[in-house]
Amino acid sequence: MTKAWGAVAFAMVLSACAPERAPTPEPTPATETQTPDFVDVRALAPDIVVEIRYAGADNFVGRPIAGYEAAVCLLSRDAATALAAVHERLRASGRAIKVYDCYRPARAVADFAVWARDLDDQRTKAEYYPNVDKAQLFELGYIAERSGHSRGSTVDVTLVDWATGAEIDMGTSYDLFDPRSWPSDESVGAAARENRRVLAAAMRTYGFTPLQEEWWHFTLENEPYPQTFFDVPVR
Repeated sequence: MTKAWGAVAFAMVLSACAPERAPTPEPTPATETQTPDFVDVRALAPDIVVEIRYAGADNFVGRPIAGYEAAVCLLSRDAATALAAVHERLRASGRAIKVYDCYRPARAVADFAVWARDLDDQRTKAEYYPNVDKAQLFELGYIAERSGHSRGSTVDVTLVDWATGAEIDMGTSYDLFDPRSWPSDESVGAAARENRRVLAAAMRTYGFTPLQEEWWHFTLENEPYPQTFFDVPVR
């Protein structure tokens, strides 16, 4: 169920005046700013399947993540509208969208970083990073200090069968830290590669750009807040 956010939110804003080719400055804490027009995607697509993994324990950390106070898919209105259109398009072919993550507060990204630096915690290795040394998660790009999800127009999604709700084979599980998660990986087999192609094609049609390292990750190309990393909790 959608809950109104509030009047204000803490945001982290990148400097917009760096000279060309200069290093991108770190975002700095901003003063209180007007909350953007984020919406629950189910307000636009009531039957879309939402399974926010970071609101529970079924994720690579193994517990609920900081900032996720509800299992709700919040997105900028532009991104939510586009995702609802993708969902509707896929339904016509017997498929549908299932959402794993949407807007991600900056504090959640920081929580991931704390977990990644705790090398003693290896509880989820077999399921999420069986072939990667946890000490290399930053170096290999699986964990970062910032995430485009915090800008409110990035989603993690998969395909499901519209009639049964069963997940369609995409070759790997969600959030597997492994080269097999790359959309271009050929080791997953022809059927999974075709399913990845179908998902990416549908998302591209409505303005989303895929990430080359994760078949599930898409960002709205013309996102409304490209330089702002928000930190208001999901609630």
